[in-house]
Amino acid sequence: MDKKLLVVEVAGLAHELEIAGLHSHAIQSIFPAVTCTVQASFRTASPPGKHGMVANGFFCRTLNRPMFWEQSAGLVEGPRIWTNFRNRGKRVGMIFWQQSLGESVDLILSPAPIHKHHGGMIQTCYSKPRDMYAHLCKCIGRPFKLQQYWGPLASWKAGEWIVEAVSAILEDSELAPDLCFTYLPSLDYDLQRKDPENSPASSKTRAIVNKQISRLVRAATSRGYDVLIFGDYHMGPVRGAVRPNLALRKAGLMAVRYVKGMAYPDFHASRAFAMADHEIAHIYIPTKKDIPIVEKLLGDLPGISEILGSEEQADINLGHKNSGELVIIAEPGKWVAYPWWTDKQEAPDFAGHVDIHNKPGYDPCELFFGWPPGSVSQNTNRIHGSHGRVGPGRNVTWASTFPVTDKPADLVELAAAVRSWLDGER
Repeated sequence: MDKKLLVVEVAGLAHELEIAGLHSHAIQSIFPAVTCTVQASFRTASPPGKHGMVANGFFCRTLNRPMFWEQSAGLVEGPRIWTNFRNRGKRVGMIFWQQSLGESVDLILSPAPIHKHHGGMIQTCYSKPRDMYAHLCKCIGRPFKLQQYWGPLASWKAGEWIVEAVSAILEDSELAPDLCFTYLPSLDYDLQRKDPENSPASSKTRAIVNKQISRLVRAATSRGYDVLIFGDYHMGPVRGAVRPNLALRKAGLMAVRYVKGMAYPDFHASRAFAMADHEIAHIYIPTKKDIPIVEKLLGDLPGISEILGSEEQADINLGHKNSGELVIIAEPGKWVAYPWWTDKQEAPDFAGHVDIHNKPGYDPCELFFGWPPGSVSQNTNRIHGSHGRVGPGRNVTWASTFPVTDKPADLVELAAAVRSWLDGER
C-alpha cells in the first residue's frame, strides 16, 4: 500500500495530546527554538549550522541589512527529507510553511500580501498551482484573513482557515499530495499575550487547538494518510525584556541616523548590533577586535544568562556564516527586545506599526493595539510568553499514527525517522 503522510507543525505545542489514534511523546526542539529554524531543521533533518536558518532572520553582510521573514526556499541549505520519496513519483505539498516559495514540491500555499504604493494592502496568498488559492477560497467560502494570522487581531481563527484548507486539499483527488506539510499557528498568540502556563485564555486556546488537530487527524486518516504532529517550541512565562541594542547604542557601538527627529539604525556605520528573536539575539560585529568589547558589555547587562562565541556555537551546531559573532540568551523569565531608544519621540516610524520586514528583530508587541488608534503597542511589559530556549522544562510534544522504533532525542532525529519511513526503511 502506498504511503501517505500529513505532517502538522503546531506552534507552541508542549502539552500532552489525548486524541484517539495518536501516541504522544516529549522531545527536545532545536536551538534556537523559533519557527524558521525548526522548519528548516525538519525539512532537512539537519541543524542550523548546516542549513543556515539560524533564526527567523539573518543579517545580510553584503547588503548590511537584516532580512527577516524572507520566504525563498533557497535560504534553506541542504537536501530535503522528501527527495527520494518525490524522485519515485510521489507528490509533496507545503501549506503555510516559511521559506516555501520556490521549494521543490508540487503544492505551495503561503500568505503573500501585496503592499500598495500609496498605502494599504491587498490580502492574498501565493499558491502552486496558481489557481489553488482561489479554488480553496471558493470551497471554504471565505478568503484567508492576514490580520488573523499576525497583528493585534491575530487569533486561533487563522488556524481554522488552515484546517479547512488542508481538509479540502486532502479531499480533492487531483490536488491531494502523498506527503503534506502544514502549520497551525493557533496557540502562538495567546501564549505570548497571557501567562502561557496558568491563564484561562491559554487553557481555552489549547482546547481549541486540540479540536483543530482532531479535525486534521480525521480528515487525513479517513483518506488513508498517516499523521505526524509536532510542536516547534515550548513557550515560557516572561516578565520584562532585555534591550541589548540600547546598551550598544549608549556605548557608541550601534550607530543611528536622525531623520525628522527619529533615530533610524545605521547598519553601515555600526560596530555592533543585536538582531533580536524572542529569547535570543544574534550580535553582528563586523570587526573582530570589537568582539571582546561587545562581549564584556553584554556580559554586564542584567537579564542575559549566556553569551555564545564561535566555539560555543559550533559545539551546539549553530555555527554558520549567517550567525552573529555572538549569540545571547536571555535568562529565564526575560525576552530580548530590539529597540535602541527610550524616548518615544525617537522611535522610527515602523516601531508603531506591524512591519515584520523593516524591524531588525522580532516584535511581539505587534500583538497589541497601541495609541493613537491604528498603531501597535511599544510596551514590552505586555508580553507574558516567549520562546527560543531549549533544555530542561522546555520539551515539546510529538505524536504519530505510525510507530517510530528508535526514540528520537530531538526534532532533527524525528525528521530523520520520517525520512527513513518515507524511504521504506524499518
